[in-house]
Amino acid sequence: MTIYEAPLRDYRFVLNELFDVSELSTFPGYGDATPEMVETVLAEGAKLCEEVLLPLNRSGDEEGCSFENGVVRTPKGFQEAYRLFREGGWTALAGDPAYGGQGLPHTLHFFVEEMISSTNLAFGMYPGLSQGAYSAIHNHGSAAQKKTYLPRLLDGSWSGTMCLTEPQCGTDLGQIRTKAVPGEAEGFYKITGTKIFISAGEHDLTENIIHLVLARIEGAPEGIRGISLFIVPKFRLAKDGNLGARNGVRCGSIEHKMGIKASATCVMNFDEAEGWLMGEPHKGMRAMFTMMNGARLGVGMQGASLGETAYQTARQYAKDRLQGRALKGARFPAKPADPLIVHPDIRRMLLTIRAYTEGARAASAWAAMALDRASHHPDPMIREESEDFLALMTPIIKGFFTDNGFIATNLGMQIMGGHGYIREWGMEQLVRDCRITQIYEGANGIQALDLVGRKIPAHNGRALRRFFHPVDAYIRARLEKPELQEFVAPLAKSFGRLQQVTALIAQKGLVDPEEAGAAASDYLRAFGLVAFAYLWARMAEASLPKLGGSESAFYRGKLATARFFMARLLPETNALFANITAGAKPLMDIELDAF
Repeated sequence: MTIYEAPLRDYRFVLNELFDVSELSTFPGYGDATPEMVETVLAEGAKLCEEVLLPLNRSGDEEGCSFENGVVRTPKGFQEAYRLFREGGWTALAGDPAYGGQGLPHTLHFFVEEMISSTNLAFGMYPGLSQGAYSAIHNHGSAAQKKTYLPRLLDGSWSGTMCLTEPQCGTDLGQIRTKAVPGEAEGFYKITGTKIFISAGEHDLTENIIHLVLARIEGAPEGIRGISLFIVPKFRLAKDGNLGARNGVRCGSIEHKMGIKASATCVMNFDEAEGWLMGEPHKGMRAMFTMMNGARLGVGMQGASLGETAYQTARQYAKDRLQGRALKGARFPAKPADPLIVHPDIRRMLLTIRAYTEGARAASAWAAMALDRASHHPDPMIREESEDFLALMTPIIKGFFTDNGFIATNLGMQIMGGHGYIREWGMEQLVRDCRITQIYEGANGIQALDLVGRKIPAHNGRALRRFFHPVDAYIRARLEKPELQEFVAPLAKSFGRLQQVTALIAQKGLVDPEEAGAAASDYLRAFGLVAFAYLWARMAEASLPKLGGSESAFYRGKLATARFFMARLLPETNALFANITAGAKPLMDIELDAF
């Protein structure tokens, strides 16, 4: 069984000492979001995750979802857990109060999502998809559509999906064949086609499922410019708002997957299903990206979440497992052997997991507070700056966090040795569950292409300045402070190289797009490492003055992890920068028939 206790102390550090979560309570609509209220909500969320969701994680994985005669059933205990989840108001946490939501900050929602994913990633998929559907309809739906769908999505009686992928196309959505034929009433269409890999496409947790479906209206332009977005409910709605007859959408099968087995991944068949256009015809991608970008931030958090559970589980194992003697001699001579944690390589692996996980938590808070500023800050300039920053960081969070999450869970397995490979200990499930995070919501290679191909050049590099300027200002203000040298000096060196390769990619990419493509994945990882270095420097700075207090052990741990990151993980950027400057030639010179 995996070990997990919500890291509430670290949450307080990130929200109150690294950042200032009290700022949010000054925004219009966030007046109740005081630090005390945030802490109370997180404590309640921890109880739900530790006591309800975590015990279902292994059993849900072993049982999985079942499919029979078009009906999908979730594993034992999931219906009751979802009922408790709804009754606790967790489906409405960050929702608009106009539709029954609690109107709490996205930052708070991010941290609750972390706890959910740490304890039961498969369960979290169901409300997570509903949140995405809610966001798309809230931002792009008509007043009537909002009134019809948002209250039920927020109270959790209905759930949502996003239906993009088809058998012949994944990332290249311009190849979509699902068609939409105008029906008898205005805005009503008949949707026909097949969608695959649809998470939560069919299940037994809610009374209705609201599918957001990309389709092409007859006569629409080719490619993504001809794609529209439709709301297709599982059950049609009667005039009184109650559920009516079954719509023409059915689950054809569910996938048998490597991980997240308690999350139903469905093939969905639409046979003249009644759908309602959301937004303008042929403008569906704009609305869908609202959902996808939010999902990408959530998936990034999933990688970090599983890293936290892997760390706690492997740390306890390393403290308990007696194996060999310390290299300098017995540390615990009264015992038959020393615990694993005395060995340098075990510590290397544990510190790697910790540095990536806590760095991701800090970066998530940074992004989440930007999301709250973008949606609620009264100053339009700050809203624009925050939107730019989020646009830049979204592919980095999705790609870098999930790559590190998979590294973390694999290191957890390595620490536990043969026991890590055995199902009963739980670590192998974390590895399997984490692997999908690098693939869905846009494979990580696509995130890298998005970063170099769209985010860097957008608005003449405006988004980059939202990252470069504050980091540069931080370095300049602290480079001469002796107590911070061991943190700021390596940050300054890697940051300078990042600026150089950014200019190189921009210059070479204008001449040959394959140059940018060849550099993309290495650039995303280097960017992520530099961003973490900035945050670890700040975490070290926040910890130094508190070493003599009652919680000195907590702050010593922060400083030790910051030192480890700077000395052992940040130097990876040297190899990444070398790869980037090598260019596309080593990749593209080989002929196809030579593979």
